[in-house]
Amino acid sequence: MRSAAAVIVAALVLLFPQRASAHPTPFSYLDVRVNDGVATIDVVAHIIDVAHDLNLDPPERLLQADTLSTRGADITTLLASRVRMQADGTTLPQPSWSSPEALPDRQSVRITGRLALTSRPGSLSLDAKMFPYDPQHQSFVNFYEDDTLALQAILDLSKTRVEFFSGSRQGIWAVVRKFVPAGVEHILIGPDHLLFLVGLLLLGGTIRQLALVVSAFTVAHSITLSMAALNVFSPPARIIEPAIALSIVYVGADNLLVRDGKDVRAWIAFGFGFIHGFGFANVLREMDLPRTALGWSLFSFNLGVEVGQLVVVVAVASAFAALRARSEVAGRRLAVGGSVAVMVAGTFWFIQRVFFPGGIA
Repeated sequence: MRSAAAVIVAALVLLFPQRASAHPTPFSYLDVRVNDGVATIDVVAHIIDVAHDLNLDPPERLLQADTLSTRGADITTLLASRVRMQADGTTLPQPSWSSPEALPDRQSVRITGRLALTSRPGSLSLDAKMFPYDPQHQSFVNFYEDDTLALQAILDLSKTRVEFFSGSRQGIWAVVRKFVPAGVEHILIGPDHLLFLVGLLLLGGTIRQLALVVSAFTVAHSITLSMAALNVFSPPARIIEPAIALSIVYVGADNLLVRDGKDVRAWIAFGFGFIHGFGFANVLREMDLPRTALGWSLFSFNLGVEVGQLVVVVAVASAFAALRARSEVAGRRLAVGGSVAVMVAGTFWFIQRVFFPGGIA
């Protein structure tokens, strides 16, 4: 019986070796406080992580006064080197750091940095890559403005930066400066959205007709962009992206089938604009919308999309009109050939997004 019990105990030890030596998962905590003329940052790190990077054993030595006295400069240098801050896009100098303080109840050490600011920044960014040796390590970040918690975030190896926008006028302007160019960039590098619009312009028309088409698209995608960004309703990307591709195919097919009937392109733009709005929202959500200025970020991103869209529409519509003015035959060939190209591109994207979502090698 004793030998059988010994075998069972040995088997359990071999099967679960980590359980006996397990310890609480270490985390880091960074609290940034912004007030008029000064920013302070508290960095709290677990002794296991600090001891690992300083080659100290056992880690509990970091809670002793003599170790903090002899290795205090090393601890401060280690933690301070893992943190960088920017104000309105400009890298700030290193704060004045305090000596490390032991936090026995948290099994951690803390340093505090203080940095003078010439003015209250509109945006403040924190870059932190605290302990790269541990791929599971996470840093919990809190931003306080005038002692009020304004933003919380979690950083890890895949996300090492968080940006805070103040609730002041400077913060609103910082939001506009960031999200308007982002909207312009997205529409210019989003070939599917642009091709949908180009397909709608291939048949030409009066300025009023084209303006109505573009306006219908704008209204529709603005509605769903806001709904998805505010988490009112947000279909998954695996449905939206193929649907966007199908909308492009439909536009090309409608161009080829249309005769002298009523111009319904505005309705097509309006209907499919809802789908494209969800596509815009997928990009916007990845940009960490500032909670303190959510409305302004939505407005600014959408404004950027409209600016980029308007530039493309004016350029493309003008080129198509010039071609038709020179040759009516060339204009008809452009409409047919362009519509076929639109359909081919839309079909390719649909197949890719449904059957090869990771990309075609």
